[in-house]
Amino acid sequence: MRQFVLLAHDVPLDGDFSLDDLAGGAGRLDALARSITAAFVTSHGIRTDVRVHVVVQDAYTITFDGAELRRLNPDERSTAALVRSALERREEAIGSMPAEINPGVAGYRRGLEGTLEAIDSEPVVQLHEDGDPIVDVAPDSIGDATFVLSDHHEFTEEEVSLLEGRVDQRLRLGPTLLHADQAITISHHYLDTDGYERF
Repeated sequence: MRQFVLLAHDVPLDGDFSLDDLAGGAGRLDALARSITAAFVTSHGIRTDVRVHVVVQDAYTITFDGAELRRLNPDERSTAALVRSALERREEAIGSMPAEINPGVAGYRRGLEGTLEAIDSEPVVQLHEDGDPIVDVAPDSIGDATFVLSDHHEFTEEEVSLLEGRVDQRLRLGPTLLHADQAITISHHYLDTDGYERF
């Protein structure tokens, strides 16, 4: 299973924001919603072999599981509404028991470290501008990776320190800095083309 861990530094933990102000009062939830959509949505369907973990302020993680996911539409507002519902119901998550938000959407009381421990899959790939070129790495050596991406902020010092002991590969997708949703699309494409004739 291919997984993406998205770090959301500014999204309000209490879910107290308007769906009409995703880029401002919701802490750039517009960009995160595009990333969630990019991870799952295909033409006339969704990827069932993908999970996305949105880590909000290193305190609460919202997990989207493509195998069970329902009602994910290809627009920012409805995806943001799922995130807001998960934040509004975060008190229902107790210990390791999640808050069940929607089919395929659950909230957990854990930050980045707890999320990586719960995923427990290899390899863990940090997508970063200072990484090695992904084109120098065979797609089958990445396989069903867990990709870690930051939002519009750089990785914090604490995140860098935590990832140092857990990341198997640090890769960049090209010479141009990309938004997280674009990076997810390119990562999917690169891994999807493994085994297919290249044009």
